Amino acid sequence: MLDDWRTAPVDERLRATLCFLEKITLSPDDVGPEDAALPYQAGVSDSALRDAVYVCALFNMIDRVSDALDFAIPTPEGFRKTAKGLLRFGYRQPV
Repeated sequence: MLDDWRTAPVDERLRATLCFLEKITLSPDDVGPEDAALPYQAGVSDSALRDAVYVCALFNMIDRVSDALDFAIPTPEGFRKTAKGLLRFGYRQPV
């Protein structure tokens, strides 16, 4: 899936949604109602497509802001430590 969502063995609804999200991400000025037709034709519901767009939009915004502000990317060890903390405490601050 991570190598190529186009050829991965996934449900056609997911593939159609990912295609739509890719266009939103890479060519937002070119997106129109006809682009949503593919996910809808594949059986994606309005609420599912809306949720996917919300997640995509938020991720894209965060990614662009972090690039603009040159946020540091943790090392693999840093990611592991953060993951352990999130598994243990979630997003709340440890007491």
